[in-house]
Amino acid sequence: MRRKFNPNRRIRDSVDSEMRERLNQRVVYGGNPEHKRNPGDFGLSPTAAPRPDKTLCDAVSIFSRGEAERLLKSGIVKGLVSEQIRGDYPQNVWAVTDAGDPLEAQLENKNLGIYHGYPMSETDPFREIVLERWRKS
Repeated sequence: MRRKFNPNRRIRDSVDSEMRERLNQRVVYGGNPEHKRNPGDFGLSPTAAPRPDKTLCDAVSIFSRGEAERLLKSGIVKGLVSEQIRGDYPQNVWAVTDAGDPLEAQLENKNLGIYHGYPMSETDPFREIVLERWRKS
């Protein structure tokens, strides 16, 4: 499991409705085979290539691209986007599954707004910040 986490991650204090709407219309979930044991309908190549130091989407019952994209967009709707912007997109978006598992998405392609995501490690101190902001939003 990963032992070091980026200490510079910050959730924006506020995200106006125009930004939320624009992002929700444009973001796409791409996925990453390193966070999948089972490829589902993600269309990844290689189909699944989990690494032992990566958290797996399978562990939080995310098996479809549609579900992953729904969660990505729910994080945007709730305003859990990073202060750091790359091109027109936030570097990170955070969300929480219906079961209460915090997720982090990272921007893969700043031109197309493509993200990949993963469950946050239980040892990541930022997960409590995400959970708290989610509850308040």
